[in-house]
Amino acid sequence: MKIVNLQNENRQFIKTADNFHVLEYMRDTSVSPINAENEYFMSKMNVRRRQVVIEINKDHSAIIQAGTMQWMGGNVKATTGVKGIGDLFGKAIKGAMTKESAVKPEYVGEGYLVLEPTYKYIILQDVSKWGSSGMTIEDGMFLACDSNVKNKVVARKNVSSAVMGGEGLFNLSLHGRGVVALESNVPEDELIEIDLEDDELKIDGNLAVCWSSNLDFTVERTTKTLVGSAVSGEGLVNVYRGTGKVLMSPVAPTSSLDEATNTLDE
Repeated sequence: MKIVNLQNENRQFIKTADNFHVLEYMRDTSVSPINAENEYFMSKMNVRRRQVVIEINKDHSAIIQAGTMQWMGGNVKATTGVKGIGDLFGKAIKGAMTKESAVKPEYVGEGYLVLEPTYKYIILQDVSKWGSSGMTIEDGMFLACDSNVKNKVVARKNVSSAVMGGEGLFNLSLHGRGVVALESNVPEDELIEIDLEDDELKIDGNLAVCWSSNLDFTVERTTKTLVGSAVSGEGLVNVYRGTGKVLMSPVAPTSSLDEATNTLDE
């Protein structure tokens, strides 16, 4: 198969990791007079459409978030990845706990798989570089991964404080070899990388994008007493302890990029 004009002066691959590519619309010309002005200024502020393009072959199949496929070319077929009713039940529970879709389709064969465009930033990470324990990601950030990447659900140690802080109780942990694509409200070059060596990191809010799975992850009060927390003006914080690394957003976005751009499109 030969694909012509996937890349041109308006669309370019801005990052490649293994068989995963990020296609960015440098200038989106598919606009109408109604939204042309908005699209122009959005592009100047780096708010652009981005897509994941995945090469599928005998060594690399892909697992994606349900409903994100835009088109596929070649001898590429979608499977459910479900091995039976018990597996379906387990995936449904896992999906409910991590805010991800219960069943993530797997695409196999030989050809190309292109995902739906998004205004969010796409982060490509090589899971093998996170060590044998792998990486854990924040809820709702998973977009796609190589099928060689294995996943499991990990729970926070102190469940009660997570509930009090309005945090999720579980996160998706990825390990093995292969690339994972994450959706982020912040560009990758703005993320802060913090390497911990038998140390701890405390973050107020869900600023962490992903972290080493071997780190102890809890939700705790900033001080030992409720009175102390009230006096300090801080409540509960996410705490990461041990040896590993954390990728953290420098700011909390005021609103979702997708929500904002959907409003503009309307």
